[in-house]
Order: sequence, then structure tokens, then C-alpha cells
Amino acid sequence: MHLPALQPKPVAVVVGASSGIGAALVRRLAEADYRVALLARRREALEQNARLLNERFGPDTARAYEHDVTHYDQVPDLFQRILREMERIDAVLYVAGVMPPVGPDEFDFAKDRTMVEVNLLGAMAWLGRAAVHFRALGRGHIVGVSSIAGDRGRVANPAYHASKAGLTTYLEALRNRLSRHGVHVLTVKPGFVDTPMLAQARPKKTFWVVSPDQVAADILRAMQRGKQVIYTPARWRWVALVIQHIPSFIFRRLSF
Repeated sequence: MHLPALQPKPVAVVVGASSGIGAALVRRLAEADYRVALLARRREALEQNARLLNERFGPDTARAYEHDVTHYDQVPDLFQRILREMERIDAVLYVAGVMPPVGPDEFDFAKDRTMVEVNLLGAMAWLGRAAVHFRALGRGHIVGVSSIAGDRGRVANPAYHASKAGLTTYLEALRNRLSRHGVHVLTVKPGFVDTPMLAQARPKKTFWVVSPDQVAADILRAMQRGKQVIYTPARWRWVALVIQHIPSFIFRRLSF
């Protein structure tokens, strides 16, 4: 009697996995029987998250890889290292992001550059590399966490809005290229999420603030259902619809 060979567990690479949405996401993925590669700059937090996952779900569930997403030239070699050590990659999720506080009359190129480098260029480095791999396989999941803040240019933080708008457009272009090759591309647009980034930015008005775990659950559900674009929580879709249709001469007078 020959027993059927066990199917290896899928592997997800989560870029930005030390805290917030990324940390919640690796837990959700492990619960869904993924093995996970955790990437972030903060080594101690990253290794602690991996250790907790291995204790809960099994010793080969998670591996930590210290990485700064602005070191773009490291991405190809690190991608291959993860592929070699974990033996496969089935999903790449880019969650890394920064949003430093910006005053209403502040124009700080150093802050602006950091936001573009982390929120957009880092995503392009990782997700473009994932696109090459998954196109060759004829399958795979690419997930990018953008934001409702990218739907229009607002006065609060021009570079942040621009970086997220760029990411949204980049993900749409990847989807249009890759869907014909069997690759799923998901754009995630959260509203306010209870993370250190939100606390640091100190926005004046927040509402409908949700936990990172709720966002992570929405992301996993959308991956499983093959969704293309989601707002999380879903009611932000209706806010976005209104925002997108406000005439420009009115929109520019708003303070949010």
C-alpha cells in the first residue's frame, strides 16, 4: 500500500513583519497553514515574532530575515536565499510603510524621500521580483498594502498620498500584466489602523479605527477569494467613492 505524498505547505514572504499589520498577517497566514518568511529592519522584534509562531504552529513555520527595504540591490539575492531555504515561495506580501508627521506648512524633502523610498520603491523592488518568479511558475499571490490615502491628493501629507497612489497604480499594472499568466494581484486599501505608524503621525481626526488583526483577516480572506482590490474595513469603499467625485475646486478647500 502506497500512501499519497504529503503536499508541502505554501510559503508566504511578508515584508514589514515586525509589528502592526505585518505581525498580525504572519499569524493569520500561519493559522491558514502557511509557512512564513518574516522580513523587517528590527531584528529583535522579528525574531521574537518568528519564535512565537514556531512555538505555536511547529518548528519550521517561520524564519526571520533582517532587511531594510531601501536596500534595493539586496532584493534579488535575498529572494533567492528565501527560496532556497524555504524551498518554495507562493505569495509575497508587501506591508512595509512609513508616515512621519508632517505639519500643514511643512515641506521636508528628507521625509518625502523616505516615504517614497519605503512605501513605493521598496514595494517595486520586491513585487517586481515576485512577478518574475510567479510568471514563470504560472501561479502565485502578490499583495500590496496601499491606502485610501492614495485615492486623491490631500493637503495633510502630499508625499504619503503620492507614494500610496503610485503603489496603487503599480499594483494595477502588475495585475493587468500577470492575471493572464495565472498570478493573483491584490491591492489593499486600509483606513485608520491602530498601529505605531498611526500613533506617530498623530492625525487630528481619526474614526473607524480598526485593529491590525481585522485588516490581516480581511487580507487573507481576499487572497482566498481572488479579490483584486479591497478597502478595509469595507465601508471605506463608500467614503472613497464620495471623495473621488468631489469637484477639485471644492476638494482643495478641505483640510483633511
